[in-house]
Amino acid sequence: MTHPTITPPSVEQHSSGFGIGVPSPRLSWRFSTTSDDNVKGWKQTAYEIQTSRPSRSIETHQVIGNASVLVPWPSEPLKSRESARVRVRSYGTSDGQAQSGPTSWSSWTTVECGLLARDDWIAVPIASAIRQPQDSPLRPLRFRKSFCLGNGAIDRARLYITSLGVYRAFINGQKVGDQCMAPGWTSYQHRLNYQVYDVAPLLNLNGPNVIAVEVGEGWYATRLGFLGGRRQLYGDRLAVLAQLEVRPQNNVPDISVVTDSTWACCPSAVIKSEIYDGEVYDAREEDLSWNSPAAETNQAASWIPAQELPFTTATLVAPDAPPVRVTEERKPIKILKTPSGKTVIDFGQNLVGRVRISSMNKPLGSEVTLTHAEVLEHGEIGTRPLRHAKCTDKIISAGIELNDWSPQYTFHGFRYVQVDGWTDQDPPLMTNMTALVLHTDMARTGWFTCSHPMVNQLHENAWWSMRGNFLSIPTDCPQRDERLGWTGDIQIFCQSANFLYDTAGMLGDWLKDVAAEQLLDGDGCVPPFVVPNVISEKLWPHLPQAIWDDVVVLTPWDLYCSYGDIGILRRQYPSMLAWIDRGIRRGPDGLWDPELWQLGDWLDPTAPPIEPGDARTNGTLVADAYLVHVTSTMAQISSALGETADATRFQSDACQLKSTFQAKYIAQSGLVVGDTQTALSLAIMFDLHSTSTEAATAAARLVHLVRLAKFRVATGFAGTPLITHALTKSGHHQVAYRMLLEKGCPSWMYPITMGATTMWERWDSMLPDGSINPGEMTSFNHYALGSIINWLHSSVGGVTPVSPGWKEIRVEPIPGGTIDSAEVAYETPYGRLECRWRIYPEDNQFRLELLVPPNSSALVILPSEQHRQTRRELDISRDGTWIGSGRYHFSCQWDASSYRYGWPPNPIIPIMRSPEPESIA
Repeated sequence: MTHPTITPPSVEQHSSGFGIGVPSPRLSWRFSTTSDDNVKGWKQTAYEIQTSRPSRSIETHQVIGNASVLVPWPSEPLKSRESARVRVRSYGTSDGQAQSGPTSWSSWTTVECGLLARDDWIAVPIASAIRQPQDSPLRPLRFRKSFCLGNGAIDRARLYITSLGVYRAFINGQKVGDQCMAPGWTSYQHRLNYQVYDVAPLLNLNGPNVIAVEVGEGWYATRLGFLGGRRQLYGDRLAVLAQLEVRPQNNVPDISVVTDSTWACCPSAVIKSEIYDGEVYDAREEDLSWNSPAAETNQAASWIPAQELPFTTATLVAPDAPPVRVTEERKPIKILKTPSGKTVIDFGQNLVGRVRISSMNKPLGSEVTLTHAEVLEHGEIGTRPLRHAKCTDKIISAGIELNDWSPQYTFHGFRYVQVDGWTDQDPPLMTNMTALVLHTDMARTGWFTCSHPMVNQLHENAWWSMRGNFLSIPTDCPQRDERLGWTGDIQIFCQSANFLYDTAGMLGDWLKDVAAEQLLDGDGCVPPFVVPNVISEKLWPHLPQAIWDDVVVLTPWDLYCSYGDIGILRRQYPSMLAWIDRGIRRGPDGLWDPELWQLGDWLDPTAPPIEPGDARTNGTLVADAYLVHVTSTMAQISSALGETADATRFQSDACQLKSTFQAKYIAQSGLVVGDTQTALSLAIMFDLHSTSTEAATAAARLVHLVRLAKFRVATGFAGTPLITHALTKSGHHQVAYRMLLEKGCPSWMYPITMGATTMWERWDSMLPDGSINPGEMTSFNHYALGSIINWLHSSVGGVTPVSPGWKEIRVEPIPGGTIDSAEVAYETPYGRLECRWRIYPEDNQFRLELLVPPNSSALVILPSEQHRQTRRELDISRDGTWIGSGRYHFSCQWDASSYRYGWPPNPIIPIMRSPEPESIA
C-alpha cells in the first residue's frame, strides 16, 4: 500500500514552535503526495509521536484515532526555556484495505518554551532619566550595555525582549532577527508581547560584547485616532525590557545580561518617528558605532545612566502570531514629472511599507523628503484622503554617504512617492529607490485564478489589501490617520482572509485582546468599533452595535470552521456569552432596541459622502437579522463545546427570535420589509423564511431588484458579502455572475477600469473624471468590500469546508457568465487541496481535476443538468459522490447553449428611458 508523506509537526497555531508560551503545546501534521503518488482513500487510523529531550531517552506514544490536527501533547509539560524535539508517523488504510505498516517518520520539529512565569524575568524595564514633553512626539531612544563572556564555547544563547514602544535590538553591531515593528500592537494595558531570539552566532567568545536597543514610540505613545487623535494613550516614557541568557559549555555557570540601571541611554539620531506622520532622521547626529564595541572608545557626553521603571502590570506573552517582516521588495515602474514640476516615483502597486534609499551623498544639512500617497489626482499626489496624517519621511544629510537607509518605526500606504530635494546629480531614482512591503508574515494558503483577467485582478486586489491591512492587527486602512482594528471589517472578511493566509495565530491573538477589553467593565459590551480601543468615549459613546460587535461570536466560529481549533471556541466562550447575554441592548420583543442607532449597511452606494451610514436598508432590520444568525451560531458553538444546556437554550432562543423577526419584517408572500437587496440577501442567507416557497419568492424579488439596478452594486457592509451567495443559493447564479462582471459604477469591476490595484473603501473612491471622492472618509486600500472573493473561492472555484478544519470538503463548481475555466488551491490542515475545471465546448464536456488531501474526504457535485437549478437545496447526503483522498478526474456532458442560457441577464429599463449599452467586463 502506498503511504503519504508526513510533514514535520507544527506546534499550536505558532509559526515555528520556537519561543512558545504554553507548556503542553498541541501538535498537528499535514500529509503530502508527490505528482507520482495517488494515495486513494487514505485515512489515518493511529499515530505515534516521539519526543526527545536532552539527557533523556526517546519517548514513543501511540494513539488510536484519525486526529492529526491539534492533538494533545503526549509527554510531561515543558518548563520555561526547555526544548524538545518531536516527530510523528501515522498508520492508515487506503480504500478500505486492511491496515498495513506505518508511514515513514516525519522530520524532527524543535519545540522550545519561552519564559512562562513572571518570576522568570530578572530584568526590569529601563527608560531615560530625562522626561520628554507630553504634548509632542517622543524622540526615539538608544540603550546599550557592554559585557564579556570569558573563554569557552557557547551551548546556547537566548535574548528575551520587549519594549514600551517598538524596538530594534543589536549585538555587536549586528541586528537581532528580521522582525519589524516589534513587539507589535496589543492591548498594552492587558497583554504585552515579548520575542525570543537565538543570538549565539552574534556573540564574541573572546573580547568585549555590546547589546544595544533602539526604541521608537510606535503605537505605544504615538498619536492614534482620527480628528487629530490623542497621544501617549498607553504611556509617556519609552522603555526596553531585555534579558540575555548565555549557557556556556562544560558546566560553566550561566551568564545573564539584563536591563537595569547599569545600562546607558541617549537620544537617537532618529529625531522623530510617528505612525501617521512619518520619520525624521538627522544623520548629523549619528554615531555609527553606537551599537558596537567600537563605541567604547568614543562615548559621547549624551550617554547617561538608564533609569529603572516598575515592572509592567500587563501580562508578558509569547505570541502565536507571526511577526511583521519585509515580505517583498518592489522597484519603481516609472518616474513622473507632475504639472507643478514635482518628481514622483510610481511603484505600480498600492502597498504598505517603506522606501529604502540605496545610496545618498549630499552636502551637509541637505534634506530629502519622501511624501507618500495612494493615488494621483490631476497629475499630483492625492494627499487629501490622508486627513491629518503627513505620511512623510525626511533625511538630513551629514555630508557623507548614507547607504541602505529606510525608516524603522513607521509605515505608509502608498503607490506613489513624491521626492523633494533629489537632483539630477544624485543617483537615478529608478535604481536607487526600493519599496519594502511590510505585513504580518503569515503563511500563504489559498490561490484562485480563472479565465477572466479582470476577475483575476479583482482577486489580486483583495489579496494586496489583506496584506496591507494585516500588520500586527487587522486594520481598516493603512494610510490615513486611522489604521485601527475595526471589528466589523474583519468580521465580514474573515472567511476570505482564512482562505488566503493562515490567520489562526494572528486573529486568535487579536481576539484575546478583544475579550480582555470587552470583559473589563462587566457589561458585556465590546469596545466601540475598534480593538485595541483608542477612541475617546467623548467621540463615540460605548454603545453596542450589530455586525461590528458580533465579531466576538462569528469570527471565532469562522476560525474554528477553517482550522478545526476547538480551543479558540473554548477560550473565547466567556466573551461570547457576555455579549449575547449582557451586551446586546434588546427591546421588549427580544430583538434589538429599535431606538439604538445602528451602523447597519454601512457605505451603501447611495449614502452621501458626508453620511456613510445613511443606507437604504433599515439599520435595526440588519441588526435583528444578524441577531437571529448570531444566536443560531451560538447554539452550534455551545454544542461543539459540549455545553448542552446552553446549546438547548440558544437553539430555542434562535427559533423564537426567528418567529419574531418573521412577524415583524416578512410578509406571508416571503417579501421583506424595506424591499432592498441587503434585506432580501440577509433573509435568504440566514434562513429567516418559514418555507422554501417564501424563500423562492424573496429570491425572485432579489433578482428583480438587481436587474432594476442594472446589476450595479446596491449594498453596503451588511449586504455585499452575502448577495452573490444569496443569488447562487437560490439558483440564480447567472445573475450573480452578471453582477460580478458589471463595469459601471458602483461595481467590483469599476475600480479595475480606473486602474485600482487594491480594494477601495467606497465604490467610487475615485470618480470617473479622475478626481477623489469628496467625502472625508476615502481610502484606496480597504479589504471589506473585497469579501466577494469568498464567493469566488466557494462558487466559482467550487470548494468549501463541510466539517470544521476541512476534514470533509464540498467540491461544487458553478460555472457561469463568460468564465469557462477556474482553479483553486488551498493548504488545508490535512494537506493540499486542488480543484480545477474547464469547459470544452468542442465536445460538450465539463471536466474537473481534483486533489483531495489524505485523511480527509470530499463530496463532489458536478454541474450536470439535474442539479443546476436546485443544487443548493438538495440533501448533501444524497447528492453527489463522496470520495477519499487522491487525484481524480471527473467529466459530464455540457451543452454549451445551456451553459450560456440566460446570459447575459437583461436589466429592467424604465419605459421612458432608452436602453443603455451593456457594460460587461
